[in-house]
Amino acid sequence: MYTKKMILITGAGSGMGEGVSIGLAKLGHKIIAGVQIAPQVTSLQRKVKELGLENNLQAIKLDILDPLDVDNALTWDIDILFNHAGVGEAGPLSEIPLNLVRANFETNVFAPLALSQKFIAKWIAACKKGKIVFTSSLLGLLSVEGLGAYESTKHALEAIAEELQREMNPHGIQVQTINPGPFFTGFNETMSDTAFRWLDDDKNFTKRADVRAVFDAIFGSPEGRLDPKIIIDAMIEIVPADTGKFRNIVPASLLDTLKAAQVRAWQNTI
Repeated sequence: MYTKKMILITGAGSGMGEGVSIGLAKLGHKIIAGVQIAPQVTSLQRKVKELGLENNLQAIKLDILDPLDVDNALTWDIDILFNHAGVGEAGPLSEIPLNLVRANFETNVFAPLALSQKFIAKWIAACKKGKIVFTSSLLGLLSVEGLGAYESTKHALEAIAEELQREMNPHGIQVQTINPGPFFTGFNETMSDTAFRWLDDDKNFTKRADVRAVFDAIFGSPEGRLDPKIIIDAMIEIVPADTGKFRNIVPASLLDTLKAAQVRAWQNTI
């Protein structure tokens, strides 16, 4: 159940974020679609015009690492903040350059937390109830070979979301996570290529061919290339809802995979 909402969505320039923005606008919600770079504003505005959604969807430049973009976003009187923007770094955690890990945390953890803090302060000062939704990942709840840097950001985001939910309950501000599985949007495939910018068989003990084999196994099967319509439809339902679960695994069929992984973690020995 939900009423029509004003929703700010970060990372709306492509893939899931764009699809959710358009889908929610079609349902009559007022959407502020934040995209990272100016050309994405033009591209999304063109699609909005073609779909006749000009009254319900406005694209803005919102690089969540740009203080000016963030200040502009804070001028909107929104009901829901959907923290969807994210990036991914892949490769062996034992050798990945630390500056890449730090950058991954800046975008996936610190920037969405900072934006959430600013809207929380605004809502509490106005005695307004709001809602914050984080796009986490199934990898925020388990570990997969080769994706340690990215999944560590999502593990951190899970802890942040849980603590924010506890802190915001007295203020009537809701907090949720959405935990997508391996959907075929291009994000995972692009992330898997990031390690090959720096992996060097002459310098690293982890070999490029071995890393490539791991990612081919993960993303080369149908289970690693799920139809993105599934997650987009789920987000369209979850984000504006007035009630629901705190944590949302999509598709739900992956719950068994997650539970099995957690059992293995408790049984793990050295």
